[in-house]
Amino acid sequence: MGAEQARPGPVAAQEEAALRSDTARAVGFSDAVFAIIITVLVLELNPPEVHPGGMGHLLLEQWPTYLAYVTSYLWVAVGWLNHKGTFHRIRSTDRGLHWWNLGVLFSTALLPFATVVVSRSVQAGDRADETVAVVLYAAVGMILSAAWLGLYHYLSRHEDLLQERVPARFFAVERGRAVLGIGGYAVAALVGLLGAVPVALVIFLLLPLFYALSSNGFYDLRRRLRRHR
Repeated sequence: MGAEQARPGPVAAQEEAALRSDTARAVGFSDAVFAIIITVLVLELNPPEVHPGGMGHLLLEQWPTYLAYVTSYLWVAVGWLNHKGTFHRIRSTDRGLHWWNLGVLFSTALLPFATVVVSRSVQAGDRADETVAVVLYAAVGMILSAAWLGLYHYLSRHEDLLQERVPARFFAVERGRAVLGIGGYAVAALVGLLGAVPVALVIFLLLPLFYALSSNGFYDLRRRLRRHR
């Protein structure tokens, strides 16, 4: 009798099933958002209005726009690769995971705005505006890294959502990558506030490169290093 009472009824079972689904819809929606973000980024690469013979000079003057585009494109590209690798290790999704995934997409969607602010401020050459722009971009980077941290933490606490082959500690270890991102962008913001805007821009470029090199995850990287010892 007690066992029968503990067994969930049809309505409860349906509600529980409705909260769980495969990853197809989440991945498809996320891929579309990443594609839109990249499209918005490239729309800011506008050719300058020039007089005859002045195109080369003005194109060179737009180097901040190109640098900002490359940096943010790398971030979106690496974010997509990380997202693909993450969901490849997930068996099913629930409402909490969907919310954290939306948080990652929301913060990634802020990159085009921050990119335009940085490129225009650096191109204008006003030091105060450059500092504000660098701090803004760093803040967006910290929000983005925090969203990934939340997603990794959620997955580390919900192993029932993961594929059986995924090591138990995989996403717990991956939280370290996100923490490094938060710290890196905090350093970039501080450097920008101290007036070293070019150094902050270099940090912005190095961070996505770091994530590109570690896109398979810290867990796999540490395992490969142990094998070579």
